Amino acid sequence: MFKIIEKRELAPDIWLMNVEAPRVARSAQPGQFVIVRACEAGERIPLTVADYDREKGTVSIVIQAVGVSTRKIVALAEGELLPDFAGPLGQPSAFIHEDIEELRHRKFLFIAGGVGAAPVYPQVKWLHEHGIGVDVIVGARNSEFILLADELGKVARNLYIATDDGSEGFHGNVTAMLRELIDNRGAEYDEIITIGPMIMMKYVALAAKEYGIKATASLNTLMIDGTGMCGACRVSVGGHTKFACVDGPEFDAWQIDFDEAMRRQTMYRTQEAEANHKCRIS
Repeated sequence: MFKIIEKRELAPDIWLMNVEAPRVARSAQPGQFVIVRACEAGERIPLTVADYDREKGTVSIVIQAVGVSTRKIVALAEGELLPDFAGPLGQPSAFIHEDIEELRHRKFLFIAGGVGAAPVYPQVKWLHEHGIGVDVIVGARNSEFILLADELGKVARNLYIATDDGSEGFHGNVTAMLRELIDNRGAEYDEIITIGPMIMMKYVALAAKEYGIKATASLNTLMIDGTGMCGACRVSVGGHTKFACVDGPEFDAWQIDFDEAMRRQTMYRTQEAEANHKCRIS
């Protein structure tokens, strides 16, 4: 059993939990995820690691309450227990295996949309701890849904906020912010790492390719089983079938078939709506 040490609301229906999981905390790396269940008979929910503290033995996760299972998880209070918290799973971010000196000469830009700020944070934090400054764009539909800006501001070289309605920071989406930085502010980047809604990542990837900038995208939102056995997270990358949970969740964004991935996301929408109707968890 895994105790919830801290729980706080980041935005409407979006919660951060710090969970006591020493073995996971010792091994976790940026880019990986855990499988969580709210009860013994509950659904397996893959959640990207949002932070980890090896000394305290805690792992942070961010959950958006959008379905029955995620609502059951966020209904738990501090001090209550999760029966399952398995991980770390998936492949770590590729840069952690690269030469640190080479990384220090590379110009990184991270682009996070919505809950995507959570898995971006440990990556930016890892690079910051290794003396590598990176720029970060965090986007949301309005200021109420900007996540982890304070935390990212402490580890990013430059943090840019973009909101669709202009209520905070740049008035426009993250792709428009990217173009603003390159076209009007003289920014130059060697690599973009983007995590967020699938449609957002698609257009970030298209813009990155237009500028000739290497891009990586995380397909964590496709995952269900987390072991590759269910096949729900199959995606075409460069014309080859990959599984987001075991081969990723991060892939070359230029090569991802985003349209196929978005179709896959809608496969169980009817069943989820029926389950929400029956459950009616507030």
